[in-house]
Amino acid sequence: LEIVPLNYDVVVVGSGGAGGAAAHAASQANARVLVVSKDPIGCSDSKIAGGIVAVRGVADENDSLEALSTNIRLAGGDLPDPRIADALSEDSQEAYEWFQRQGLRPRIDEKKNKPRALPVPLGGHSHRRSIKHDHGGLSIGHAAWNSVVQGQNIDYLEDSWFLDVVTVETKTGSVVVGGLVYDAGEGKLLAIHTRSVVIAAGGLGTMYFPNTDTMRGNTGDSYALALRCGCDLVDMEQIQFLPFCLTAPASYEGLCAGEPASAGYLGVIRDSEGKLVLDSVMLRTRAECAAAMVKAVANGRGTTRDGCYLDLSANVSGNRSGGYYKKFMEGSMALSTVRQALGRKAAECAEPWEVRPAAHYAMGGIRTDEFGRVVSAKGRPVIQGLFAAGQAMGGVFGANRLGSTSLTEAPVFGKRSGSKAADLSREQLPVSKSAVKDAFSVMERHYTSLVGRGGVETSSALIRSLQKAAWKGIGPARTEQGLIKFQTELEEVRNAATHANISSESQWNQSFIDYIELINMVDTAEAVARSAMERQSSLGAHVRLDSARKIFPFSKPHSIAIFADKKSNYMTYTINRAATSWHRLLPHLIHAQKRKIGMKILRILPLALRDRIVEGLFKSVMGEITKPNKAR
Repeated sequence: LEIVPLNYDVVVVGSGGAGGAAAHAASQANARVLVVSKDPIGCSDSKIAGGIVAVRGVADENDSLEALSTNIRLAGGDLPDPRIADALSEDSQEAYEWFQRQGLRPRIDEKKNKPRALPVPLGGHSHRRSIKHDHGGLSIGHAAWNSVVQGQNIDYLEDSWFLDVVTVETKTGSVVVGGLVYDAGEGKLLAIHTRSVVIAAGGLGTMYFPNTDTMRGNTGDSYALALRCGCDLVDMEQIQFLPFCLTAPASYEGLCAGEPASAGYLGVIRDSEGKLVLDSVMLRTRAECAAAMVKAVANGRGTTRDGCYLDLSANVSGNRSGGYYKKFMEGSMALSTVRQALGRKAAECAEPWEVRPAAHYAMGGIRTDEFGRVVSAKGRPVIQGLFAAGQAMGGVFGANRLGSTSLTEAPVFGKRSGSKAADLSREQLPVSKSAVKDAFSVMERHYTSLVGRGGVETSSALIRSLQKAAWKGIGPARTEQGLIKFQTELEEVRNAATHANISSESQWNQSFIDYIELINMVDTAEAVARSAMERQSSLGAHVRLDSARKIFPFSKPHSIAIFADKKSNYMTYTINRAATSWHRLLPHLIHAQKRKIGMKILRILPLALRDRIVEGLFKSVMGEITKPNKAR
């Protein structure tokens, strides 16, 4: 492979909402920026998201910084870093305005002259603050595309794999000096010299394929890159599994069929025999719903496809309220998916939907501060010049992510990290040119030696083996025995990878690409497995079937961090988190419990009375919407 040297002030890995915001912020600070993306610009998870963005105060002036920050921390089991949760809450309005400046167009509430929020709070939110967009994630993806392609001082590479961060060790820690990139289209290795690297390369959902609704490019690149250059990861056991994803047909497997909030006032989860698994679904978080489902399946109550049934039929049973529910669901992208996959009756909620959890979002990630700068445990070396944003960044959501917050997080921490990366790029590099040259040479020799390597294994086959093992071992339901078995299987895959055949082609060497992504998935999977083993009780998205569930908020919150030493041995440590104070916690707990009790009572009322009450509830939150036709 030909090696081509390049020079930039800031390199951003990834081109979704976080990467686009980071690149834009760095360029606005007069830095010369390069965006490296293995997919076309803007074609990330941001593009296929539901397109719902959480913005504090958009529908309720009483929606304070403290309220949103508390919602984030409580939903996350008090694992989120308080400074990071506060930053997300504080910057959410400016982040949404940034999206609008990049071309995002919401529906407007003409009475308030503000973007129109969804009529009900999503699960775990205490206020209406989620804004939906007509074209879903396409609108978000286009805004991300605009921020990069139309930005000044920004170059970008598509079809390019960022292989590793290049660092040089000093007495005080490591210093970023650049990165190595495989430009598949040109068939070249790019040795990019830079002072600052922002990792915004998405999550790890492909590790669980086909049980995921994410883009194929989510192969854990962010976490593997960070581990290999000495970073600490945090909360890696906390992987969000969307509860309501389709089990069939095969081409729709893993796709999202709905959210807890879309279950309406009367939606419930049932087992294979129609018995109740969970009620008050509308008020539950994703983690609560997914946990209830996987426990039912583990107890032998699941369907033949290891799923449960989402039963929404009671929502349309009322002559008065049923029409409101259909209006509430109108235009839902998930409902369109259900219609295509399961048919008209299912889309009309006349039949229950067979669903099971699917990997959606990694709440864990690279340990950073509230500006996206990587941080380490006391006594661990500092890595100067490395930043993270988006799904790559840990400490934001902890044990569960509230719906609509990922598209807020992306520009909030993208902007923060990009700005700080630009500031650092103006500082003089504290290492010699010879040290930089030597560091690049080591990395270049490693990757060029892989091309043309003979072997009896294929990386694509090993990836499939890993995916099957990951779903069973570190999927939505975990046990100590399963984790031990998975780590054994993982080691077998890692050893087999050393015998993977890689062709000698330079241009679009798919076997080389498969190998790179395989190694990234293996490194990431090991971090997840070891963190899951360390947290022996269930919490949030981490469900241990073989141990008692710690009762939040009465347990002492702590995050689990993990890093790899110079010999690639994985080491863990705990980070004590501050528990939410009772004066902030109690009102939220009381309010949530009152709503759940009210919904339980609602379900057992006579149909006629229930119909009138639900109609009134819909009218109170959908007052601006024309009265719908009666349900048929």
